[in-house]
Amino acid sequence: MNAGRGMQAISVEAYREAMAAHHSQLTAHPTIRVMFDPQVEPQLLHRFLVEYCALGVQLTEPVEGWIRRAGARCKELGLAQLGDSLIKHAAHEAGHEKLFINDARKLGEQHLARYGDALDVEALLRQPPTPATTRYTELHEETIAGETPYAQVAIELEIEGLSVSLGPTFLKQLERVLGAETLACCSFLTEHVAVDVGHTALNEKLLGRLIQAHPEALPALVAAGKRALDAYLSFLSECMDRARAAVQTSGVAQAVGR
Repeated sequence: MNAGRGMQAISVEAYREAMAAHHSQLTAHPTIRVMFDPQVEPQLLHRFLVEYCALGVQLTEPVEGWIRRAGARCKELGLAQLGDSLIKHAAHEAGHEKLFINDARKLGEQHLARYGDALDVEALLRQPPTPATTRYTELHEETIAGETPYAQVAIELEIEGLSVSLGPTFLKQLERVLGAETLACCSFLTEHVAVDVGHTALNEKLLGRLIQAHPEALPALVAAGKRALDAYLSFLSECMDRARAAVQTSGVAQAVGR
């Protein structure tokens, strides 16, 4: 790609400004509001966690490959430093889906003990791609195969940035509503709240260098960042919808069985 000669030098601040409206709407999103609602029904939140972990495997297992392949494509475009950084970072994402798998199983066992509702967690883990997980996968594949594979940096920044902006408060919500015993079953969330601070700083550094060297990349980065947030919110909404439907069905079944 060609550097933006003659263009005024810009930085990561330009990206932040372009994303500001999207970021400001996060806490107003209907699913986010339910997740943080002080009056949220405990069983609904618990079942949401089960759905989130089970479906989250589909989003997490390919991450190492996505980042590595994006890095290789960046090197093909002459962005050697960015490509090398992405490939190096990819190794840190390997195997994180195992945290989700273990969490889903533990949360399922706890769900039975608390609510008397047995969940087939193994079936949830084997389920085919859903509309939301397919949308998320397509975003990555289109970015990697397209003309702007460097936009993978924006995707990583937005998704990992959620762990930094919303993660700590959500962990407190889980402990308040469901207790420390349930929080202990959320290893994926707790680990990523801790480590994604550093990952987000790295992504911002990579994105800032890219924008300074190639200001013309900004629109593609912003577009990918917005698509990433929208896709992930769609995923969260799908998990919440499934949880709500499952809790309602369970309640009806219990009422009939009385």
